[in-house]
This record gives sequence, structure tokens and C-alpha cells, in this order.
Amino acid sequence: MSQEQTEALFKVLDESTTTLQAALKTSYLDAFIETGDNLLNGQVQVEDGRPDDKIVAQLSDLYAQVDWQGFDAETVRRAVQLVMLKAIRVDEIQANHQLTPDTIAYIMGYLVTRLEKGKSHLTLLDLTVGTGNLLTAVLSQLKEVVAGKIDAYGVDNDDTLLAIAQTSSDLQRLPVELIHQDALERLLVPASDLIVADLPIGYYPVDENAANYQTRAASGHSFVHHLLLEQAVNQLTPGGIGVFLVPSQLFQTEEAKGLLKWLPTNAYFQGLLNLPSELFMNANAQKAILILQKPGAGAKQVEQVMLGEFPSFKNQSAFQKFVAEIVQWEEQNLLTDRA
Repeated sequence: MSQEQTEALFKVLDESTTTLQAALKTSYLDAFIETGDNLLNGQVQVEDGRPDDKIVAQLSDLYAQVDWQGFDAETVRRAVQLVMLKAIRVDEIQANHQLTPDTIAYIMGYLVTRLEKGKSHLTLLDLTVGTGNLLTAVLSQLKEVVAGKIDAYGVDNDDTLLAIAQTSSDLQRLPVELIHQDALERLLVPASDLIVADLPIGYYPVDENAANYQTRAASGHSFVHHLLLEQAVNQLTPGGIGVFLVPSQLFQTEEAKGLLKWLPTNAYFQGLLNLPSELFMNANAQKAILILQKPGAGAKQVEQVMLGEFPSFKNQSAFQKFVAEIVQWEEQNLLTDRA
């Protein structure tokens, strides 16, 4: 039923977005933001006679085809994700602006639900929220296990991506506070118990900001993902956990010297799990899930760092066995510290 609802909602979102794109002569992404606002406001918005009466009637008929307010958050999120996948193709979106795939978002979410289960209050932050797919996927999973309130925040410096994240979280009825800012400036959000982020890869252009970080390059522009890891650890509460999507070769590049020098005295390196190579076009593009913990509140460096590579998702028995090993490792190494 949920899959049918997802497909039905995607059909309405896609057709109304395509209709608005043509009527307003705008990008697919901007047209989606407009159609999301229409759904949330319960009426088609008209400005300076656009869209015209014929398009308004057409859109109203489309919106009436689906009772999206009766759908659960995951159904809505998956439909929005399908819209974003189409937007990547239609608008030719650059790689750093693309959404975190569901498979990876679910794995990251599964890792943190075990760590935060039963908490009376949790502050969650996505430092590079983008379209919000990772944050809302993780938030939906956490809502099932956290006993009390979750204060969720997302930061990004791209106002279009933030508008999509706002539309997505509003349609899912997930309370998220989104902040438009450079994540490497002083953050306008409270200290966080848990940070998740699909880190953008590349150079950070603002050298005067980078100068504030120990992980900066010795000369020239610094890697933005190195700086963001330092910023995230600074933002965590004592004992807080950060789970990040990073390049598999994170610690093996020439530029990693500053990161490797900073890490031992500022964060506990608890795990690095390579994702299956089949998910990526080549070995250089392969990514991993990095687990860091901020010292304090009883946290300690685990004796056995969790290192490994997920088996192929096609091999379900091997994949489930590996996940069971991760669960056992978490219970033996991390859960005792966060009880």
C-alpha cells in the first residue's frame, strides 16, 4: 500500500511540477518548490496572472487526486526523493548538490538509532543538509526509538536546496529548523548530541575562514570535508556522536596530514565502514561511513575500532551478517558509554 501511495504522490508531484515549469518558465526544482507550497497552502498561488486560470484548474484537479495528508512521513519522503532524482536529470544538478541515496541514509539511520534509543531528549543536526533526504530519513527512524522530544536542525548555504528541504520536511510533517548559512562560520544552532552529514567534497574557497581550523591546508585552499569534520566535533556535546559520509580514501591523501594531526587529541575515531564498491562508478568515488565521538561525559576511545566494508547489497545473507556484527560492536563498545 505504501509503495502505491508513493507512486501516486510522485505522479501528482511530477505532473504538477512539469506543468508549472512550463507555465512559469522556470527550473524543475523551482517549480517543485512552488507545487509544494501549493499543497501546503491548500490552493494554487497566482502572482501577476501566472499561472493562468486554465493551468490553475489543471493543477487543482491534479492535487485533488491524492490525499497526501493521510500518508506517513516515509511515504512522502520517498515520493519527494523520486522528484529529486528526476530533477538531477532535468536540471543537470552538480554532484555535491545531489541527494544522499536511500540505502545509505537508512544505514546511517540504523547505526544511530541503536545509540540514541530511549533518550528523553535529543538535539540532531545535519551540517550539510542539502535537500534534507538524509536528515528526514534519519529523523523518521529516530522518532521510533527516542522516548522524548527531538530538536532537529539543518544548515546549508544554498537557498534553493534549503527551500526543497523545508518543503520536504513540511510535507512529511517533521519539525525541522533550517538555517541558511556557511556551515564553516559560527553556527547559529545549539550544541548537538548527534550530527549526521553527507559531506561535500572539494576545496573551500574562503581561506580567511579556513584559517580558524586546525585541519586547514598548509598552503592554498583547504579541503571542505576536513574543515567540516572539525566544525562538527566542535559543535557536538561532550560524548556526542558524529556519523559522516566521507571519501573512502579520507586518511590516505597527501592533504590528510592536518586531519590526522588534529584527530587524536580532539575526537575518538570509533569506526570507518566502506560502502559496497558497486554503488560507485570507480574506486576513487567510493565512500565510507565515518563514526567520530567527542570526548567527555564518559566517552572513551574504543579498543577495537570498527573497520570493514559492507558486502554487496545483492548478497542479503552476507549483508545481514555484517550488520549483525556492527550491532554487536555498538553494544559492546559504544552503548555502555551512552546509557
